[in-house]
Amino acid sequence: MDPLGAPSQFVDVDTLPSWGNSCEDQLNASAIAAETYQEETIRSPFLYNKDINGKVVLWKGDVALLNCTAIVNTSNESLTDKNPVSESIFMLAGPDLKEDLQKLRGCRTGEAKLTKGFNLAARFIIHTVGPKYKSRYRTAAESSLYSCYRNVLQLAKEQSMSSVGFCVINSAKRGYPLEDATHIALRTVRRFLEIHGETLEKVVFAVSELEEATYQKLLPLYFPRSLKEESRSLPYLPADIGNAEGEPVVPERQIRISEKPGAPEDNQEEEDEGLGVDLSFIGSHAFARMEGDIDKQRRLILQGQLSEAALQKQHQRNYNRWLCQARSEDLSDIASLKALYQTGVDNCGRTVMVVVGRNIPVTLIDMDKALLYFIHVMDHIAVKEYVLVYFHTLTSEYNHLDSDFLKKLYDVVDVKYKRNLKAVYFVHPTFRSKVSTWFFTTFSVSGLKDKIHHVDSLHQLFSAISPEQIDFPPFVLEYDARENGPYYTSYLPSPDL
Repeated sequence: MDPLGAPSQFVDVDTLPSWGNSCEDQLNASAIAAETYQEETIRSPFLYNKDINGKVVLWKGDVALLNCTAIVNTSNESLTDKNPVSESIFMLAGPDLKEDLQKLRGCRTGEAKLTKGFNLAARFIIHTVGPKYKSRYRTAAESSLYSCYRNVLQLAKEQSMSSVGFCVINSAKRGYPLEDATHIALRTVRRFLEIHGETLEKVVFAVSELEEATYQKLLPLYFPRSLKEESRSLPYLPADIGNAEGEPVVPERQIRISEKPGAPEDNQEEEDEGLGVDLSFIGSHAFARMEGDIDKQRRLILQGQLSEAALQKQHQRNYNRWLCQARSEDLSDIASLKALYQTGVDNCGRTVMVVVGRNIPVTLIDMDKALLYFIHVMDHIAVKEYVLVYFHTLTSEYNHLDSDFLKKLYDVVDVKYKRNLKAVYFVHPTFRSKVSTWFFTTFSVSGLKDKIHHVDSLHQLFSAISPEQIDFPPFVLEYDARENGPYYTSYLPSPDL
């Protein structure tokens, strides 16, 4: 406690200038520049957003002094690390913190755990463990560091916290390159604020003098304070800017160059059997190759109305418009449905995306916004091979996507979606859905049947994707256990989780 009448050593975050306010002249100029910005101007994936910038603070100082709802402590797996951040937090919080930490029984790398703030100005402390960095395990380190930031933010959201004070999670002791780590920190926070911005009023990056220059350099890339700064920063963004949530995208292990582009390769049939299991028992549904109305396109080309190159350019331009809109619009209401999310990988190492049909209230939401959200989430996923798992479980007529929407989705999305989509697993189909699928794949979008598989039980799905790689909605597991026997209860989450 401060002596009576002495000034407090703690810092009120409401008195700190936001990142947006640090560039008033540029902000004022942006309002004028926005009127002259052309539709075809290439925009950054991290658009200028005054509201988001107003939530971000860069502050040089000790995170332990902030009066945020929660501050972040970077530690080791036993939560006993002695680094400058931890030592300051322990000293100011008092002896009760150490006793509270013992109840947590440690913390895994990438996880986040909560304690009270005790004598701190912050009500809570969120403890997380950053990865040890080794260049040959860079991908794993990136994913773990992303998890640190994401789990801290998720915990803050779940606990209805209004503000979070971040230290630099990658401690020098763990050897993570500061600039690489800062890219992950900034883009993860940016993406979280885009989706869940209404839940947080303030995010403070508390940095040391050595760290400040790096943050000052990289913040404009992810939080541009004007259209001019957005445009100027675009060339300096790294190749991997993560997916829609900021999570690192693992690059393809190999790049294969065909000697005869366009010609079928000898080993293509082997690749199509990459699941390593016989899926012929599963059947087929509608949603996959997404090649467009090839006959109509060829007819226009033959008639001389459109060249193939012009057609592709026109489609790309249209998709870019949708993508820009998806990145700039508030889609938090669609995100809150939890109808589309990324989970693990299948048996071939391909990203698994889950669609939960029951969570799509078709008659109650703006389906154009749903399409925008699909593009927002999937744009970075689709750069590499992926599969979709669609849970049709316990859906009603109010959850069914009509063929017009699916056809529109197919017509809008970029070619990478179609090329890299390798399978769609339609889980717990009904007879009606199978018939609808047949009609859709036969008459609306040709070329999908070989990628769509009807899956009547989770046991069939597990032959292609192991159960620990899928984040199941509880009602799907319960339904499958009820319909297919108690064997499936082994995949239900334990009461402790």
